[in-house]
Amino acid sequence: MRMNVSAEPGGAALRPLSARSVVLSLLLGAHPPELPVKDLVGLVEPFGVGGSTLRAALSRMVTAGDLRRADAVYRLSDRLLARQRRQDEALRPRTRAWHGDWEMLVITATGRGPAERADLRTRLTALRLAELREGVWLRPANLGRPLPAELARVTLFCAARPDGDPHELAAGLWPLDEWAATARTLLAHTAAARRPADRLTAFAASVRHLLTDPVLPAGLLPAGWPGEALRTAYADYQEELSASLGPRGRVR
Repeated sequence: MRMNVSAEPGGAALRPLSARSVVLSLLLGAHPPELPVKDLVGLVEPFGVGGSTLRAALSRMVTAGDLRRADAVYRLSDRLLARQRRQDEALRPRTRAWHGDWEMLVITATGRGPAERADLRTRLTALRLAELREGVWLRPANLGRPLPAELARVTLFCAARPDGDPHELAAGLWPLDEWAATARTLLAHTAAARRPADRLTAFAASVRHLLTDPVLPAGLLPAGWPGEALRTAYADYQEELSASLGPRGRVR
């Protein structure tokens, strides 16, 4: 199974930003992820979100469980704190030296319903694994991250080098050329965007795309891989947003 990407080859999914999207983008980039409503009013204005629209969006987001409110300060919910951690990891993935070995996870549990199976697939994909065939997931063992405890019913094998060409295996597991084409398109969008709303839209699409980067060892990537360039562009933008948020939103 190939990892999903957000757009067609060379394309980029630039979704129009709602008031909710603007608020989430600001809070996901803030450390700690909380802002007073008086600050949010000024911060969202350059993105075309008025005060009344903002307050209505904040109310809906609290009701939906996206945000918590304490006095006049809004903070990301636990669910969205997990999303922030994934975004931070996408920007600064933890890697280790690769010596040609692969890790493999085999699904051994049975009797799962469709919803549980879909949730497990989402979790494994978020761990940057790809499915070789039904129930068998693998990737090069170059990531320095432990597996979540909730995957206890999944059996982990530390596999040796594959019998075949590892480059062909990687190319069969992930759509590397498509990912790279979309990343280059996003880099062009981020460089060309001038209005705050256009820039936020382009960088929101960039971070979504970075979440699907397989973070493979350099030796398995096509020449001119744009992953690091996209991460750098997003990191620079995050610093820019952080400066607009002031000390409360400083990037770690």
